[in-house]
Order: sequence, then structure tokens, then C-alpha cells
Amino acid sequence: MSIRRLAAGLAMLLGAAGAQAEVPLADFARHIQYSSVKISPDGEYIAADAVIDNRRSLAILRLSDMKATRITPRVDEVASFQWVGKQRLMYTVGEPVGGLERPDPSGELYFVDADGGRNEILFGYRAGKESVGSHIKSVKPERASAYLIDELRNDDDNILIYVYEWKSTGEPTPPVVYKFDVNDGSKKQLFVSPLRAPDGFLADHDGNVTFAYGSDVDNRWQVLYRGRGDGEWTSVLDGPNIAGRPRPLAYDAENKVVYWSCQPDGKIGGLCTWNAEDRKLTPVWTAKDVEVDHLLKDFDDTTVVGVLAYPGRSAIGVVNKKTAMIEALTALMQQFPGETVEITSVSRDGKRAIVSVDSDVNPGEFYLFDRDSKKLSPVLRRADKIDPEQMASMEPIKLKARDGLDLNGYLTRPPGQEQGKNLPTVVYVHGGPFAVRDYWGYDPDAQVLASRGYAVLQVNFRGSGGYGAAFENAGYKQWGGKMQDDVTDVTKWAIEQGIADPKRICIYGASYGGYAALMGAVREPDLYRCAIGSVGVYDLRLLYTRGNAQNSKFGTNYLKKTLGDDPAMLVAGSPITQLDKIKAKLMLIVGGQDKVVPPVHGESVHNALEQRGVKHEWLYQRTEAHGFYDEKNVEEMYARMLAFLDANIGAKAAPTSP
Repeated sequence: MSIRRLAAGLAMLLGAAGAQAEVPLADFARHIQYSSVKISPDGEYIAADAVIDNRRSLAILRLSDMKATRITPRVDEVASFQWVGKQRLMYTVGEPVGGLERPDPSGELYFVDADGGRNEILFGYRAGKESVGSHIKSVKPERASAYLIDELRNDDDNILIYVYEWKSTGEPTPPVVYKFDVNDGSKKQLFVSPLRAPDGFLADHDGNVTFAYGSDVDNRWQVLYRGRGDGEWTSVLDGPNIAGRPRPLAYDAENKVVYWSCQPDGKIGGLCTWNAEDRKLTPVWTAKDVEVDHLLKDFDDTTVVGVLAYPGRSAIGVVNKKTAMIEALTALMQQFPGETVEITSVSRDGKRAIVSVDSDVNPGEFYLFDRDSKKLSPVLRRADKIDPEQMASMEPIKLKARDGLDLNGYLTRPPGQEQGKNLPTVVYVHGGPFAVRDYWGYDPDAQVLASRGYAVLQVNFRGSGGYGAAFENAGYKQWGGKMQDDVTDVTKWAIEQGIADPKRICIYGASYGGYAALMGAVREPDLYRCAIGSVGVYDLRLLYTRGNAQNSKFGTNYLKKTLGDDPAMLVAGSPITQLDKIKAKLMLIVGGQDKVVPPVHGESVHNALEQRGVKHEWLYQRTEAHGFYDEKNVEEMYARMLAFLDANIGAKAAPTSP
């Protein structure tokens, strides 16, 4: 039994688990305190990105005496970190962006020793200018962004990166790949990328970058390969409709076989092997309904043992049963039944590891695992104010769309009403819309709504990621069309199942979800009593003229492919042109600094409703961006949303006519 469950059981025995107080909205609005925890290669330290005083910093803990060191950037916040040597860390910084738990990286690379020493910026536009205690004099500023390819686990002095130069206008130039010294910032150019805008590169365990993959400006999927040395790049895959967009993920321990994500014939997802001799993708694990989420490796951090996927709840697909990792995971999952258990970080000798445990009701906990003693010690919790015993469970659901397409989603009913019927319901639509999906796991928005008595219904409509290329492609040019039909179908399914009260349903979402909320109210005026659109797209025509997609040929071509550019269709698919069809009460949430979906979308709807004399809720935060970030603003947003829901579909709602 886990420490958390033991504590909960003792509390119940002692009579401390009676009627529990309502969870404060401030607790749901708090940032995740520790998103990631990683053990050092020598097993002597752990590092975590920690929110302290409302700023994301880097916390380092020496395990021998539990001495802690805090690294707080002078500007911005820590965005990510990675051990790049036995006791050397690389971290990136960025400015907080609305709606994102992690800041948007600036492209700079910082480095620090585990004891807090040698904290210096070695790459970026502020290198040589910003002093972080640096003794490095040769580093010069570069107007460019760097991204990690590989930390080179067998080389404590170097890493592999690729670098994009900043350009004020025009298309990006291909990035350059370097070997980068983590001590003095010097770098050696290896090659210029064969792809203009690669999604990524893969190196073998000896540090040879052998794969580049990504989409070109015409959205053709490409995978290129070259052997060791300076051989010519050759095409492995190249085409516009390659099922699943297979990509190389990792080499095996001997550097002979490459594991790929793939989509074998007749399957939605799979893991395949590939070698340079025959260049064929051979399935070693397949799934009929879901793609691979990510790989699982053995304690040597090189041997692939399986995959993690989310057909509904999380599930492990085993590739190699006879490994220490699978044995350890099997034992750990018995301690945490019904939760997702992963070993996420391992010391170089494989003797110490970080274990992550999370679920629909548990934002996440981290443990230190000692393989020799089999001891599991609690380290950190992602959200210490959230009590899993007070959260609502998330149930996977399946249904058929009106045209027979299989749809997957999730239903979250209020705590204590797990079998509840005829509930006030919020249909919660995810953003994206493409290559993004809802997952089984802790979702603060869903938990807020469920905690106040609302059932929450989510669906991975066509176009969502994770269900294969055909499923995603089925959503192309279906804004307001079949994608919207899927949302309608899951709403009607919930009514037919007796879950949702047909007279008390609201639809809510952010970004594309905000679009779907208002478009749902347009297309189904008698289905939804109210709609909440947050940072939503309400005029499809503006996607080609305002926002970030139209700034490159990549972006405009992607819009043409997924949205379409027929003017009549853009008008017909825009809520702003059809407000007179809406009967539902509306709430609009807008961030004044939104660069993804500029505030003009929400402002235009707000002004049009004002001109019509239509009452609606209006929440505008001047300093927020694409989703709210500041904890106080998030708390206010939750409070305003709940008041709006209560007035329309909750206990305070006016009765509807029969």
C-alpha cells in the first residue's frame, strides 16, 4: 500500500474522513509546484523545476545530507532542464505565457553545477551581456535559438544541439547541428540540416546524428538517414499521406536496430524496428485503437522494453518481458493500483531511479527508488494542495459518431455521484484542434467543475491526435462541420445514457474549444443552455491575416490544408457571422496579450452582442495571453465561470419551459 493510501486509511479509522470541506478555487488555480524531477547521472543529486514565490526556478537537492540549492534566473523563469554531466545541469528560461504551465523558451542555454557553482549562460542573445556569476569571457551573444538533440550520456563535457538563426523576415534558414561544450560554450559545427524546419533529429549512442525528420513547406512528411561519418543523406520516407507519419525514436543498446513509431496496415498505432540494411519497418507491438505515446527503457537507459499508450486509461505495451525494468514496474504498479507508474529518470549505474505516480485524481507524486534495497521513498508532490481523496474520477467512454466513426472520450462525474443520472453537464472541448487530444489524467478545469456538482464530458473528435493518420485527416476542413457533429453526438449520447439533464447542458472550451463552444450554440441552438468561449477563434477569415500562422509559408500552407481557404466556407464556418442563431447564454474570456488568437476575435463578438443589446458575461484580462496564467486571474476566472454556470444550469438556474 502506498504511503498516501495508508495515511488516508488511518484518517478514516480515526474518524477524520467525514464530510469534507469544499476545495478552495485557489487550490485548483495554483501552478503545479514540481512538474519534473530528475536524478543526476552519478545518483548523488536530484533536480526539479519548482514554483517558489510564484516563479518557476530550479531546485537541486544533495541526497547525502538533503542540502538544497535554488537557482532563480535573474529574468524570466526556468522552462526546462536536463542533466548533461555527472553533476552538471543545462536549463532553459522563458517568459510565462498565458495558459501554459511552462514558460515559452527563449532559445538560450544556461548551465550550472549541482552545488550551484559555475552558473552561466553559454548560448543566446544575452550571452556575454547577462552576468550569472560567469567566468567565461569568450562567449558572445547570438541572435539564435538552440535546442537539445542528445545529452551524450557517455560524454560529460559535450552535448548535441541544433541552432536556428533569427530572421526578421522571410522563411527560416535550415538549422545547424553542433557539438557543444557544456563547460565553456565552444561549439563545433557538424552539418547543416538537410530539412529546412525539422521536427527533430536522432543520434545513436555514440553521438552520431543519423536521422532528420519533419514536414516541408507543403506538409510532406520526410525522414532522411545517413550512416556514421559524413555520408550523403538519403530519403527513407517522403510523401504527403504517409500513414501515422512514422519517425525514429531510439537506437537499441547495440546501435544496430532503430525503434520507430509506426502505423502498420490495419492498426492505428505501433512500434516498429528498422535497420540500415533492409530499411523495412517491422512491427514489434501494435494497437488497433491508439498510437504510441512514448517509449519505456530499461535501467541502462538504452534498451527499449515497451511503450506507454492511452487507449482510455494509461496502458503499458511490453516489448521485452525479461528485463529488470518490467519486473520493477510490475511490482510498483501493485503498490499503486489504478494509477500510471513510470520510472522516468535513472542514474548511470542503474541503481537509483525516480518513480512518477499519477492518475485522474492525483496530479502526481515523485519517489526515489533504490534498486538494491527495493526501498521507495517519497520525494515531492506536483500539487500539495490537491487531495486525491477529494477529486472526481474520470471514466473513459466510447461511442459511434453519426457516420459510424469510433469516438473516444472521458466522463467525469461529481465526487459521490459516480453513478449519477440526469446531471447538469458541461461539454468541455479541447483546443488544437489537430494532433491534440484529451488524456486520462488530472485536469484542473474538469475537477473544478466536478467539485461544484457538474458532470464533465470530453470527446476526442475527429482531427484529434493519437488515433492514427486517417482519424486526424478526417477532421481537415471540418471546422464547424463533422468535427462539430462529433461534439454534438457525444452530447446527445450523454442524454441518451441518462447521464446529462437535457435541459441543463453548457458547452465550454479554450482556443479551438472556444470556437466549438460558440459554434455549438450556433448549430444546435436548442441543445445547449449556455456556452463559454475562452480565447477562442470566432472569425475564421482572421486566421489568414491575424495571429501567428500566417507569418510563414509553413503556416499558410497548413491552414489551407486543414482549414481551407474558400471565402464562402470561412464565412459560413465563423460564429461571428451567425450570432443571431444563438439562443444560449454566452460568456467570453479574452487575454489582451494573446498572440496566438488575437483578442480581436473575442472583442468583435463582444461588441456585436453589445450592439444587439444581448446580455453576456465578459471577462477581459489585459495582461493575460492565450489562456490565463496568473494564479489570481485563474481563480477569478473559475469563480466567474461557476457563477455563470450556476445561474444557467445549476441550482440557481431559472426553470426551463417544458
